Amino acid sequence: MTDPEGITRPPRRSTSGIEIKAAYGPHDLVGFDPAEQLGEPGAFPFTRGVRPDGYRGRLWTMRQYAGFGSAEETNRRFRYLLERGQTGLSVAFDLPTQMGYDSDAPEVVGEVGRVGVPIDSIEDMAVLLEGIDLARVSTSMTINATAAILLALYEAVARRQGVDPHRLRGTIQNDILKEYIARGTYIYPPEPSMRLVTDTFAYCRTELPAWNTISISGYHMREAGATAAQEVAFTVANAMAYADAALAAGLAFDEFAPRLSFFFAAHNDLLEEVAKFRVARRVWARVARDRYAAGDPRSMAMRFHVQTGGSTLTAQQPETNVVRTTVQALAAVLGGAQSLHANALDEALGLPTPASARLALRTQQVLAFESGVAASADPLAGSYALESLTSALEERIWAELEEIDRRGGTLAALADGYQQGEIGDAAYDFQRQVEAGERIVVGLNAFDDGGEEQRPEPQAIDPETERRQAARTQRVRESRDAAAAATALDGLESAARGTDNVLPRIRACVEASVTLGEISDALRRAWGEHRP
Repeated sequence: MTDPEGITRPPRRSTSGIEIKAAYGPHDLVGFDPAEQLGEPGAFPFTRGVRPDGYRGRLWTMRQYAGFGSAEETNRRFRYLLERGQTGLSVAFDLPTQMGYDSDAPEVVGEVGRVGVPIDSIEDMAVLLEGIDLARVSTSMTINATAAILLALYEAVARRQGVDPHRLRGTIQNDILKEYIARGTYIYPPEPSMRLVTDTFAYCRTELPAWNTISISGYHMREAGATAAQEVAFTVANAMAYADAALAAGLAFDEFAPRLSFFFAAHNDLLEEVAKFRVARRVWARVARDRYAAGDPRSMAMRFHVQTGGSTLTAQQPETNVVRTTVQALAAVLGGAQSLHANALDEALGLPTPASARLALRTQQVLAFESGVAASADPLAGSYALESLTSALEERIWAELEEIDRRGGTLAALADGYQQGEIGDAAYDFQRQVEAGERIVVGLNAFDDGGEEQRPEPQAIDPETERRQAARTQRVRESRDAAAAATALDGLESAARGTDNVLPRIRACVEASVTLGEISDALRRAWGEHRP
């Protein structure tokens, strides 16, 4: 517990360690060139946003991340949120689906439907999306190692609905590098994993041209303990690795770069977070122009989704989390995000209940329609404090990018454990500050009210869900055309061992009712598994 004197003082450094002055003025912006560092909204270097009119023409997409229990339960949650004003779907998949296992695999007992929805086959995906017009809704899927399979399942269900795949809008995360750095849901070694990513780029270029083929994610690195500066630097470094791999695969930068999207966290340090989003666009614009000779302005305009910070939520006094997520969502809006998820107050305890998910959505709607912050693009531009922070973050980000280049690039630095070590050190330093009372977390190390609190009941998961899901997957295998499924799997494994794009073969598999686990096993046989 902190001493009374410590509680009365706000922090004097940002979460990235940047010293915060008592006051800022013109002298803090000596050498600041608005034309070079700001520009106009919708124009290089995109510091002020990717659209000239900000949110006046179109608000950010309001998503609430959802997925639990079964496809039927998750479909009901999706409809519930869409009926209450959500404008895009955001799918959470359970751990077996993320790791390439079917729900009846012995390795996953007890995990089915626990942290997301289980999707084993085209039948599961059809149930998940039943009654939802895929021609009109934008869908984000947080999935990485098995992203190509889930995309093929989504496309196959859309075709069943009679929807032209060229009309499908959405994003697959498909960011395998941050899995090796911070999250851990990888399956294959880095080289074939990168091939899956670039094969997806090439496939979507012709088959799903409106789809965002990757969401390069700083979010999970931030959740693991990265500072704001590290979050942007490591994300941009990963983006450069994907761009280099795509170029090596024969794609032109301006062919795939306009469909790149990014994903960041929003934490509690309001001004630093706003500065972070603005500088991320500025850094990427210069990387795209100067390193890759981008000619298409869309290749230089960083579009990103934001999720409020799960690691900032407390199980203690969970109602206080509403305030945290409001501050964080405000930072995302002031920073010009293209889509946003606000965490529910009970997510430090478990999956959100319908009521808490609705309140999180209402938070976004109040910001959009009542707060006035969406009325103009980049309304804080020119603030002495904000521009000073933005420039300070930029210096740290470029220094990190230069260090990664010095180490031979993202893959080489990752193999040496550089990013992992830097994130670990930052996480340790933050935890030390909390435990020493140098940084206040309300309800945790200060203002704890003596432990008196009422915790909401968490979202319940029916223990029978796993049995029913496993049974459905077994029925799919028993009822399909076995010869067609075997032929499709053989074709996939052959492509994986060769050089053909594997996405058409994955699509053939899902259309033949081959399961996600069977597809993943075929790729395991061809490529092996990553053992750190």
